[in-house]
Amino acid sequence: MLVGISPLLSPDLLSTLFRMGHGDEIVLADAHFPGDSMNAHVIRADGLKIVPLLDAVLPLFALDQSFDYPLIMMAPTPGDYIDVQVEISYMQSARKIWPDTPEIQKIERFAFYDRTRKAFAVVMTGDTATYANIILRKGVTPL
Repeated sequence: MLVGISPLLSPDLLSTLFRMGHGDEIVLADAHFPGDSMNAHVIRADGLKIVPLLDAVLPLFALDQSFDYPLIMMAPTPGDYIDVQVEISYMQSARKIWPDTPEIQKIERFAFYDRTRKAFAVVMTGDTATYANIILRKGVTPL
């Protein structure tokens, strides 16, 4: 057992976060997301919701400060319902650790899928909120 590391982080996820480099992206995906058809490196976290996972990941993961939007979400399709509390909770989680985190960028669904295909990994959670997927772009570890 490691001290100071959340038990929500599986060995595979912890190893993945460690191996990622500056500018690499990881997708924290909701339970509806087609992760396996989008990326070859899928990590299962079925029992977890995204906010507690963010709370576990962000103390270990510097967000990319050289990039305008280190957090990216999928924009809803016109006419779809979106729970604004999802984005608010993500920002609260990020700013607890990284207070200067800029607002989350929203990109069109198929642009989000394209980024997912290029991402370092996809973490499939058990979160059932719609449009809950978020991309985290890794930065340089601060001194």
